[in-house]
Amino acid sequence: MKKLLFTVAAFFFIVAAQSQTAEELKSQIAPKKDSIAAIQARVSALQAKLDALPGWKVGAFGTIGGSISEFNNWFAQGIPNNSSGNIGFTVNAYANLKEEKFFWRNAVNVNLAWVKLDDKDDPTDDDSFREATDVFNISSLYGRKLNEKFALSGLVEYRTTLLSNLNDPGYLDVGIGATWTPIEDLVVVIHPLNYNFVFSDEDAIFESSAGAKIVADYTKKLGAINFKSNLSMFQSYEDGDLSNWTWTNSFAYTFWKAVGVGFDFGLRNNRQETLNYIVNLAPTPNPDATFDTIDNELQTYWTLGLSYAF
Repeated sequence: MKKLLFTVAAFFFIVAAQSQTAEELKSQIAPKKDSIAAIQARVSALQAKLDALPGWKVGAFGTIGGSISEFNNWFAQGIPNNSSGNIGFTVNAYANLKEEKFFWRNAVNVNLAWVKLDDKDDPTDDDSFREATDVFNISSLYGRKLNEKFALSGLVEYRTTLLSNLNDPGYLDVGIGATWTPIEDLVVVIHPLNYNFVFSDEDAIFESSAGAKIVADYTKKLGAINFKSNLSMFQSYEDGDLSNWTWTNSFAYTFWKAVGVGFDFGLRNNRQETLNYIVNLAPTPNPDATFDTIDNELQTYWTLGLSYAF
């Protein structure tokens, strides 16, 4: 009986001691977190001062996503014997020069993806990888500062696809106007004098025109997080059907060395591309379609996968 009482007492003593130790450890964690937060605040302040210095700032980050699978006699689905896969990547790179009286900002965005679905029971199907996402955008913005917030500027921006229809269509915007930089990482371009050159074999659908160009770009690196959002809009002065806009977003969080997780998504509205698809590229083309008869659906894409910070 004495042994039992001794064992029970020892058990409760050990539990109480462990509980006390755990509480002591928890009480020590809070000050450490405060210290880490203070250090991070000082590092962020120093980084902000570094970013404000004149000279070139270059950087890049990207996302890689992919998967492969194979099914044999999986009769619950419509194609029981198949192998499939998809792979895609995104690269965001920039090279920015900041001086006392002027700036020069250069950026490139590439998003490419391929997919395949091989039906092993159909020897006539296409078992190769086919392009799925195809985005290429490069821009160069030069500004002559009026003050720290406003500048007179000129912009050249080129957008196209790389995999299937290089420069068909291709869009080249050339214009002048003003640039507003309300904060360090946000750039807003307003160019009322802009010409949108459109290159395509389909002259009856794609047409160049004069208009206004608006670009808003926010690029931020905060510790292990890289973020970029870019909105590019063209409003034609000649016809609303010739207007277009594209909004792309990239997010990357680094959790081990330069490797992390990344997410990209984009939205686009372009009536010329929609009409060209319906007339020439759809599974059942409609050569009689016009701008007035089409349903201009929103174009979207997204990519989720591993990221790598260069």
